Amino acid sequence: MEPDSNVSISRQCKFFGISRSSFYYKPKRSSKKDLLIMRAIDKQYLKTPFYGRRRMKEVLNAQGFNVGQKKVSSLMKKMNLRAVYPKKKTSIPNKAHKIYPYLLRNIAITRANQVWCSDITYIPTPRGFMYLCAVMDWYSKKVLSWSLSNTLDADFCVSSLERAIYNNGKPEIFNTDQGSQYTSREFTKVLKENNIKISMDGKGRYVDNIFI
Repeated sequence: MEPDSNVSISRQCKFFGISRSSFYYKPKRSSKKDLLIMRAIDKQYLKTPFYGRRRMKEVLNAQGFNVGQKKVSSLMKKMNLRAVYPKKKTSIPNKAHKIYPYLLRNIAITRANQVWCSDITYIPTPRGFMYLCAVMDWYSKKVLSWSLSNTLDADFCVSSLERAIYNNGKPEIFNTDQGSQYTSREFTKVLKENNIKISMDGKGRYVDNIFI
């Protein structure tokens, strides 16, 4: 906001609904040291997004950065990075559905369209939750498709899968958790019709599919 010399700063701030202190405030730039630490955090987070401030601190200390947990926590917050861990349940199994074995153990993922994966997360809104389903190529980490829904039925997952196949071809293996959406007849039917091998994480093994 450019100040108008004909109107007092107090009146201008009052008009725009801001405090005088915020008008004069100039954001403090990060130091060169902090920028180096944040670059190291970002690099490690891409490898291990499940590391919190404690384990991230250990990694940084091993790299020669003399930082404590509070500093790491502050910088991760500044970067809007949070450790990935199980939260609100979006994957509820259905005992009547068939569970498929995990096919990725000891397999090197070396090319695109070798393995795709999918998962569901929730997005809080003022009027409740929306659910987001995304399909990702495991090798390139490219999001191939996504869908939103206000219910946890299988339809929006099937829609994401069909759109991903239509736009990108098909993978050799498709990996998910054991949620009822992914074990449903509707979802597995699309995979079988396209001759895609079905792989599912073991119970409680959220780390298996952590990047999606």
